[in-house]
Amino acid sequence: SQEKSVVNKMQQKYWKTKQTLIKVTGKKEDEHVVASDADLDAKLELFHSIQRTCMELLKAIELYQKRICFLSQEENELGKFLRSQGSQDKTRAGKMMQATGKALCFSSQQRLALRAPLSRLYQEVETFRYRAISDTWLTVNRMEQYRTEYRGALLWMKDVSQELDPDLYKQMEKFRKVQAQVRHAKLNFDKLKTDVCQKVDLLGASRCNLLSHVLTTYQATLLHFWEKTSHTMAAIHESFKGYQPYEFTMLK
Repeated sequence: SQEKSVVNKMQQKYWKTKQTLIKVTGKKEDEHVVASDADLDAKLELFHSIQRTCMELLKAIELYQKRICFLSQEENELGKFLRSQGSQDKTRAGKMMQATGKALCFSSQQRLALRAPLSRLYQEVETFRYRAISDTWLTVNRMEQYRTEYRGALLWMKDVSQELDPDLYKQMEKFRKVQAQVRHAKLNFDKLKTDVCQKVDLLGASRCNLLSHVLTTYQATLLHFWEKTSHTMAAIHESFKGYQPYEFTMLK
């Protein structure tokens, strides 16, 4: 009995390893078995898309933060330069440079307010990736192990059935054991298959909820920034209305 148990386990491992090799090498599998997992594979594609786009979003936020700082710094430098040059020019052009310089310095300070909601967005997405995506990924890995085991058992049963002689008791007994192994493997696989589909659906809904909630704050901050800066720029434009610019004539 013990010898039969050991042999049975070795055969299970053999067919599981064979199925793993088929998957790794990309060999064609039974089209009906593959088609039966079409809904699961669609969910896995969605999961990998969520996983990939979250990483891309984190990288984009990092780059955006750096560029906001750089733009704010350059804008402030330009503002300071215009103010210093405007203070030396006693004409109306000097007043324009000073007013524009102040507006640019103000805009550079206000622009930095965008960093707070972006930092919050980064933290929320990072937490989502470490917790929700990682948890789903563990379930996906367990499911893939059971799927390999189940498909390996199917290969084993196919191999046994090809040599099956219903008149021989030992062969029928062996076939029934393999059949029981297939049923057991399918039961485990189906349970994890359902878990994965439910978790991926929940993951997608959670991400939509997270982004809509956090991006609302960013959008409100961005609109507030544009309202304040546009109001300042409009005031400068209004104050210098009717100003005639210099006209140059080129002598040939």
